[in-house]
Amino acid sequence: MKRTALPCAHARTFFVVLLALVVMLSGCGTTDTKHGADTAAEAKPGQSLGIESVPNLRDLGGYKTSDGATVAGKLVYRSSQLSDISAGDMKKLANLNLKTDFDLRTAEERDANPDELPPGVKSVWLNVLADAPQAGPAQLNSSMKDPKAANAALGGGKAEAMFEASYRQFITLSSAKTSYSQLFLTLGNQKQLPALFHCTGGKDRTGWAAAAFLTLLGVPKETVMEDYLRTNDYVLPTVQKANDAFVKAGGDPSIFSAIQGAKKEYLEAAFDEMTTRYGTIEQYFSEGLGIDASQQKALRDLYLGQR
Repeated sequence: MKRTALPCAHARTFFVVLLALVVMLSGCGTTDTKHGADTAAEAKPGQSLGIESVPNLRDLGGYKTSDGATVAGKLVYRSSQLSDISAGDMKKLANLNLKTDFDLRTAEERDANPDELPPGVKSVWLNVLADAPQAGPAQLNSSMKDPKAANAALGGGKAEAMFEASYRQFITLSSAKTSYSQLFLTLGNQKQLPALFHCTGGKDRTGWAAAAFLTLLGVPKETVMEDYLRTNDYVLPTVQKANDAFVKAGGDPSIFSAIQGAKKEYLEAAFDEMTTRYGTIEQYFSEGLGIDASQQKALRDLYLGQR
């Protein structure tokens, strides 16, 4: 895969600034309800649990591995941010019997939309981007209000290229390695389960966490990619109104999908960086995250025990 030539500091700064836009847009538009009939009991692997306030909340269980094992369900969930949850949906969330919630967001994101959790759920903050230079949302907000400025800064494939470079940072940032190491080690502790991990849209930091977890368990890469891309079914409809208004004002229609959407090229960039640096997913876990072979086996045994 051709690498995106982008200075590390610039990639980090750009990604943190883009997060401000994600937070700003998270309350725009309305939640798509076409999947609302799904329930935790009825959902197939990778589908939304049908909790309307959190449309991208999904069980990572149910997937088949290459050797025919099945990833155990109702143990680990991936999600978007847990805010503005209705009373009815909070009851549904409580029915998951969560013990641990892993928040992968920055301090700014957490302040803007604090987690809302059922009583008794332990919240763990793992700031994947802690080592990225901080950047305020003011300049970005100003640019998005000016479609011409946004087009110059983010249009024409610029946003996509910068996101690909940023996904590589999930592999290289020290804060990312520390955060993902703690996440996966805790997911190996049955006393901390069921658990949920999330960022803002449940797409980027969450997307890599889910992809790495499933890959370590032996789920085929094409299935891992399908799970990653399924985010588009649940996130993009929630920002459609904001997208339409931006385009109507002269904005490049590709900008919103580049920022809010899950794109195959993004996840492939992370896998390419992982393979280039470590060779295999097992070596990434051992050398990059400090999770040795015995701990990796314990994870597989825990989640693949029933075939």
